[in-house]
Amino acid sequence: QVQLVESGGGLVQPGGSLRLSCAASGSIFRIYAMGWYRQAPGKQRALVARITNDGTTNYADSVKGHFTISRDNAKNTVYLQMNSLKPEDTAVYSCNGLIATPGGVMSNYWGQGTQVTVSS
Repeated sequence: QVQLVESGGGLVQPGGSLRLSCAASGSIFRIYAMGWYRQAPGKQRALVARITNDGTTNYADSVKGHFTISRDNAKNTVYLQMNSLKPEDTAVYSCNGLIATPGGVMSNYWGQGTQVTVSS
C-alpha cells in the first residue's frame, strides 16, 4: 500500500504565502509524477501543478508565476509554494501521485486533502 500525507494548509490573508507538503510512503518502487489538485466549493477538482520524475513541470494558467512545485526525490516528497495568494485560491488541495509498487502495478494515489483559505 501507498500513502500520501499532506500538510501546510491553513488560513492566510490575501497576498500572503503558504507552503504545502506531500510525503509518499509505503510500498513504493518508483514515483513517476506527483501533483496538486484543488477543489473549490461548487466546482470540479482541477489540476494546479504537476512534476514528473525528470523534473518537468506544468501549471494551471491561473497559478503560473505565483505557485511553484518542487520535489525531493530522496524524501519522496512534493512541495507547492504558493505566493501572492488570492481569495479565489481558496479550496481543498489534494496531492496526487502516479506511483508503481514493487509488483510493477502503477496506480494513481491521493492524499486526504488540506484546506487552504485566503481571506482577510
